[in-house]
Amino acid sequence: MSRIDANRSGDMEAFVAVVEAGGLSAAARALDMTPSAISKLLARLEARLGARLVNRTTRKLTLTPEGDAFYESARRILGEIDDAERLVSGEDTPSGRVRINTSASYGTHVLAPILGDFLDRHRRISVEVIQTDTVVDLVSERADIAIRAGPLQSSSLMARKLGDTRLIFVASPDYLARRGAPQTPDDFKRHDRLDFTYRRALSEWRMRTDKREVPVDPAVRVKASDGEALRLMAIQGMGIARQATFTCQADLAAGRLVEILPDRMVIEVEAFHAVYLGQGGPVPARVRALLDYLAEHGRIT
Repeated sequence: MSRIDANRSGDMEAFVAVVEAGGLSAAARALDMTPSAISKLLARLEARLGARLVNRTTRKLTLTPEGDAFYESARRILGEIDDAERLVSGEDTPSGRVRINTSASYGTHVLAPILGDFLDRHRRISVEVIQTDTVVDLVSERADIAIRAGPLQSSSLMARKLGDTRLIFVASPDYLARRGAPQTPDDFKRHDRLDFTYRRALSEWRMRTDKREVPVDPAVRVKASDGEALRLMAIQGMGIARQATFTCQADLAAGRLVEILPDRMVIEVEAFHAVYLGQGGPVPARVRALLDYLAEHGRIT
């Protein structure tokens, strides 16, 4: 990228580059400038705003609360400038990087199989995928889109629903042969539970008896921070896991996993959404392109 003009949008661009690159030197390389020139632009921006945007140390650069707020607005404004220039020039092809934060399960079973087709359709868009089941702050993590499971918390985020999935109990045939397949909810007490390291919205395991729903509480033997790890542990015969149906359909069909007491399972459904920043104005074309694609091709059942 060529040198940017010393103007307000140029200052914004320098600031956003510093945040996304993680430092002055990396931002300078991205903008074909010197670190000292980037530092002067950043200092001038802070002086004009009358607020410190970043805390600098010898090892790292972190955003202040004011920097967080300004980064969100600046990135949106720069995206709108790009969109406006493409509109006037007759170039309507979305371009740029989209950073998406997703659970390992959605990333493995839904996003990865369709991402190549999306990139073929949008040759000027690049995608950065960060996999974690932790609910992240989109601004501090520099994420454009986050895939979230479960009920949405009240926030300033916008959301596109990607569908619902049913939760089921599964274990490997080998594990059930060794430990005996549960025949009643009480039988779960004699089994090992594979569970998450954090509390989920639907954390309690429940099953139906003839007249009511009852909790089932096998002892937790292994915990993991994402559902994909739990699925693989269940396949290896380490215990019983509660899985979203879309993650283990292929395993059930291939016999790697077996559903446990499906007629006794309480029907629990988990919603999936793509959340994004959007209340402050138009969504950048590059982000809107991926959101539209996920709404059509990235749905789960």
